Amino acid sequence: MKKIIIGDNIMKSFGVGDEKNYVLDGVSIEINEGEFVSVMGPSGSGKSTLMYAMSGMDEIDGGTVSIDGRDLSTLNEKELADIRRTKMGFVFQQPTLLKSLNILDNIILPSMRDNRKNVAKITEKARTLMKKVGIAELEKRDITQVSGGQLQRAGICRALMGSPKIIFGDEPTGALNSKSAQEIMDIISEINTEGTTIILVTHDAKIAARTERIMFMYDGKIVSEMRFKRFNGTDIDDRMKRIMGKMREIGI
Repeated sequence: MKKIIIGDNIMKSFGVGDEKNYVLDGVSIEINEGEFVSVMGPSGSGKSTLMYAMSGMDEIDGGTVSIDGRDLSTLNEKELADIRRTKMGFVFQQPTLLKSLNILDNIILPSMRDNRKNVAKITEKARTLMKKVGIAELEKRDITQVSGGQLQRAGICRALMGSPKIIFGDEPTGALNSKSAQEIMDIISEINTEGTTIILVTHDAKIAARTERIMFMYDGKIVSEMRFKRFNGTDIDDRMKRIMGKMREIGI
């Protein structure tokens, strides 16, 4: 299976001198095309920093990260931005949407910056995605007129506008109630079945249990991992039990 992300001995620190702290301490990681991966660990373990390092959003102090065969350290800022725009999508805990725009315009805004001549095509794609995630009727709503779950669906639509190979999610269900979180995970799982690689950072064992591979981080290192078959909707309790047992075993 093709490896879409390869990280080798990734180092990332904050602070200087005696206050220097390695948030990533020699992390090596390989992620295959089409995988559904989650990263778990306590606060400060480095899981979000690892996601930013893998996506090229954060410079690293040492080691290498390659995306789809390209070493990110060899690219300039424009080339990095092009890779993020064409190969990656990002879904965060709080979608960064503009209050001055309605839902549809928020979704199409990033695509419009580079492709102003194809407004109709971009808008059509956005509406197709909105229908897919169940918010087609909300396109004219302001962002203050919809729920948190609906905003997150809009954020997913925006992440998919460039047809990315990889979706990075940083606690994408962290601000949602359990029903909305399950609905968002259903959408993300469907995106994965269509071939998109998904990498989620989460503290929630129930969310991680929906993925096929879980990496556990502690003090800037990947200390263990666990693999499951594709989630079939019926074995969530058993998967959560195994995850919680692993967390107790490694002390997180």
